[in-house]
Amino acid sequence: MADALKNLLLSSFLTLLVVVSVLGQDQTTESKEAAYTRVITERAAKIVATLGIADPKAAERVKTEIAQQYRNLNTLHEGRKEALATLTEQPQKEAVEAETARKLTVLHNDYLAALSRDLTAQQVDMVKDGMTYGVLPITYKGYQAMLPDLTDAQKTQLLAYLTEARERAMDEGTSEKKHAMFGKYKGRINNYLSAAGIDMKKASKEWEERIAAEKAKK
Repeated sequence: MADALKNLLLSSFLTLLVVVSVLGQDQTTESKEAAYTRVITERAAKIVATLGIADPKAAERVKTEIAQQYRNLNTLHEGRKEALATLTEQPQKEAVEAETARKLTVLHNDYLAALSRDLTAQQVDMVKDGMTYGVLPITYKGYQAMLPDLTDAQKTQLLAYLTEARERAMDEGTSEKKHAMFGKYKGRINNYLSAAGIDMKKASKEWEERIAAEKAKK
């Protein structure tokens, strides 16, 4: 009888440990999910705050769309990562990459269509800049400051490169990859300008000297 009671108590204790462990994992998952939801909602709210939307309901819809886009991108990129981790054959990996790219294109287009229901084209561009840390306007302004003699055609080409970079960067899943996408296009810009006979190293050095001289005057 005593042994039976001990076994029953031991079994109950082990069951309790399993239940506590499962509950702990669920609470951790819920905690992470709550934290992630808070982060993407705050990001979306900061972007919406720059848009000057007069209608509160429209502003709330846009905030929801932006936050959901962050979630959708995260889900898609995490799914890609998990799928690639299980594969060893290159053709299989290429198939995953191709399918991910296809889904990103659909997601991108659907997202912009949803934003356009409440926003002007200029406001949509502001959302894109918000999702990519304003790299496009900052970089474009920087090139013009460094190279004041750029022709209108060259400025147009630079803006086209940076705009394409922004379209692709806004679909990346991390800030590092967003910046890396712009870095890739900055390389193309530098090659384009070098081919036009512009010495980028010299131009960069002269720009730094002008900045230093301006600071010295203050």
